[in-house]
Amino acid sequence: MRLDPFYLIVDSAAWLERLIPLGVRLVQLRIKDMPHAALREEIRRSRILCAGAGCQLIINDYWQIAIDEGCDFVHLGQEDLAEADVAAIRAAGMKLGISTHDEAELETALAAEPDYVALGPVYPTILKQMKWAPQGLNKLSVWRRRIGTLPLVAIGGLTLDRLDGVFFHGADSAAVVTDISLNARPEDRTRKWIEKTAKRRGDPA
Repeated sequence: MRLDPFYLIVDSAAWLERLIPLGVRLVQLRIKDMPHAALREEIRRSRILCAGAGCQLIINDYWQIAIDEGCDFVHLGQEDLAEADVAAIRAAGMKLGISTHDEAELETALAAEPDYVALGPVYPTILKQMKWAPQGLNKLSVWRRRIGTLPLVAIGGLTLDRLDGVFFHGADSAAVVTDISLNARPEDRTRKWIEKTAKRRGDPA
């Protein structure tokens, strides 16, 4: 499979309503600490929005709700992977992405036969407290050799100025959160990400 080089991560359907119309083609819905009913509604709204816009939606963590709501892609961290029913995810026809931070986690991820592997944080990140130091660009190159043709997602502290480096070192897709969500003009920043990745996407100049 092939991932869009611009991998947007947001925490609400409201963000999708703002940014998908700009041309976003790949987005992860990552929500933490929300009541179950509200969470289900956010996932349902997001699926409908993405389906109507031709945007690939990836649900973070909540694989059972994703199955129930007819989603087709889920992303799991290592702790969630340990508790998830991967067989049920596959039986539902869903694709699977998995986070990794070190060699042991990469081995665990590859054993689950994912559709992509994510490595992070590549750079320091303010999104959440991490027990891992920044992995650096060279680690992307190592992962690229280790996983062969499997899509590789870089995440953690990515900005427009750092895109060329992560792609040069083997990433297929660059995941972004705060460079857009904390920007004073997130729509403008999203447009710049789409423009910056246009050539890798194969869009006409």
